[in-house]
Amino acid sequence: MFVPSILLKQLYTHGSLKKTEDGLTFMLKNRLKDATLKELKWISLDGEKIPDDKITLQVGPDTLLSVEELNNAQGTDFALKQVITVYLKIDEQISPEKRKIGISFSASPFGKLKFEVEDNVSEATSSNGHIPRDSHDDYGPAVISERQKYFEARASGKINHVGKYSIDPNELKGNIEHFIGVAQVPMGIAGPLKIDGEYAKGEFVVPLATTEGTLVASYNRGMKLLNMSGGVKATVVDDAMQRAPVFVFSDARGARDFVAWVQKNIDTIREEAEATSSVAKLTYIDHFLSNKFAFLRFNYRTGDAAGQNMVGRATFAACGWILDHYDGIENFYLESNFATDKKASQINIMRTRGKRVTAEATIKREHLLSVMRVDPKQIDYHGRVAGVGSFLSGVNNTGLHSPNGITAMFIATGQDVANVSESSAAIMYSELTDEGDLYLSITIPSLIVATYGGGTGIGTQRECLELMDCYGRDRVYKFAEIVGAVALAGEISLASAISSSDWVSSHEQYGRNR
Repeated sequence: MFVPSILLKQLYTHGSLKKTEDGLTFMLKNRLKDATLKELKWISLDGEKIPDDKITLQVGPDTLLSVEELNNAQGTDFALKQVITVYLKIDEQISPEKRKIGISFSASPFGKLKFEVEDNVSEATSSNGHIPRDSHDDYGPAVISERQKYFEARASGKINHVGKYSIDPNELKGNIEHFIGVAQVPMGIAGPLKIDGEYAKGEFVVPLATTEGTLVASYNRGMKLLNMSGGVKATVVDDAMQRAPVFVFSDARGARDFVAWVQKNIDTIREEAEATSSVAKLTYIDHFLSNKFAFLRFNYRTGDAAGQNMVGRATFAACGWILDHYDGIENFYLESNFATDKKASQINIMRTRGKRVTAEATIKREHLLSVMRVDPKQIDYHGRVAGVGSFLSGVNNTGLHSPNGITAMFIATGQDVANVSESSAAIMYSELTDEGDLYLSITIPSLIVATYGGGTGIGTQRECLELMDCYGRDRVYKFAEIVGAVALAGEISLASAISSSDWVSSHEQYGRNR
């Protein structure tokens, strides 16, 4: 299995080369995929191979292996994100000068691998004054307790609620570092909401985690109104997740010719990207040329995962192959800020990031009058006035507050809440029908959600997804349709409250906590 050199060097933890009482130490971290370490062939320093009897490897919290023990074993697990600490019994001095560290080994499924990196020998710093951590077991009860005491010693109080949790910290690897406990957010439910989706069909009660009074009540009221008129039709119309590297050339012509080469080699580039994951599928690569820069926007399908890390790894592998096979590239950055990760942007509104979802409903005039005490004409007129305000402000959302419901659902179900910055974009549209009813539609062009991976498998988050039958594989489109439908319920509820001047009184009744 081919591993680009730029990706292979990521196994080494830069800055980990330290002088100890017995010699030197450095760390390796598996940033590729789950593997089995079969044989360590050699380790070199500045081109000189170090004798095997001077090398020891720590492969677990309490497991030290000599080179002979490692090579005589049937194979040692080297899981994704696992750390191996290498100890070298050699006398070297601390110096700012770069030293060359070479490693050759074999691992399944990669085969024989070797790489060389540069690092300088630095002093092994004392852990005094630093947050306690354990490179090989950072989620055990002892180190968690140490961190809690460390926090208390530098604060003016004691950990009480934070330290009470029902989840297994060992299941949080890859979710959080320096774990000390949990943040508990109040959770309510709204619904049921009738949804006619291609994946979400039926009535759904949704969990909303928030500390904002009136939010749950408002969404519940909107759901009641929508149900009276037949519910919500929800549709996922597009799906894409991006990573956008930039390649720098000596001139604009070089950037232009490079893009042409990329298009000719798209099949091989796709193979290299998809080799890093059984899920990621590279659908196409956009290109944008400016000055002497070539911006490539890799677009993927990522299954039921949100996929930012997945596509980052895949794109890094693809770019490694490109760098090894194309001459003339003067510089390269894996992310150019053109994918606009965790930032709202016009390109993602136009081109989709995550899931593009539309939720729509036709609400009967009599139902608006009886439930919301507002006429469809009032909401339609208010929407057109508010459209001018949206234009003047330059906002990325022509609706009212879709991020409210989206954020509450994200917290409840273990989504990456920072993705609300992109998922906050929404396009509202309304019209009066010939019968005097109100047609209402919302499109969320960059809804980034997951039903597998990330934080979705943790305790309460997984439980909330399971209660909606949205946890696991082949569930993400269903969940996206539910989120879109919930957002529409919140829009009609608040639009009605503002149009009928009921907004302030509702907050006074339900939202006061003073």
